[in-house]
Amino acid sequence: MVEFPDERQLVLLARSHLDEWTKSARMEAYTELFEGDDPVLSPEEVQLLDALDSELERQGGDGIWGTDQYGIHTAGTSGSATSLGVVCVYHPQITEDSVLRGDDKLDDETEERLNAALWQYSQRVATLIEAELDEFVRRTER
Repeated sequence: MVEFPDERQLVLLARSHLDEWTKSARMEAYTELFEGDDPVLSPEEVQLLDALDSELERQGGDGIWGTDQYGIHTAGTSGSATSLGVVCVYHPQITEDSVLRGDDKLDDETEERLNAALWQYSQRVATLIEAELDEFVRRTER
């Protein structure tokens, strides 16, 4: 009989794939939310996010895209591989005093729409990573 890795080992193994899963999930979420049939932002608003991203990168920062961060967590039930999940530990957000606000003063309504879209994007990425994690756990249990 095959011995299954304990939860700690499973988390460590899964973390070794997290960067790869995150990259893939970011591309898929971006396409779904910003380029799909029913985008959450107008093309002009996506251009604004891209311009803010470029401005931040020119200033030596990480930009907007790719600053979201994810972690693998356990739900606290011992021994069950299904207790693993993914959480977004950092959502990019534009605030009035944030460098993400940029030189162009955004009105509050636009800022809120952009932040809502960034939140939705990060949550979708987490969901897509979790699907990869679930598949990984299923394969590992075999």
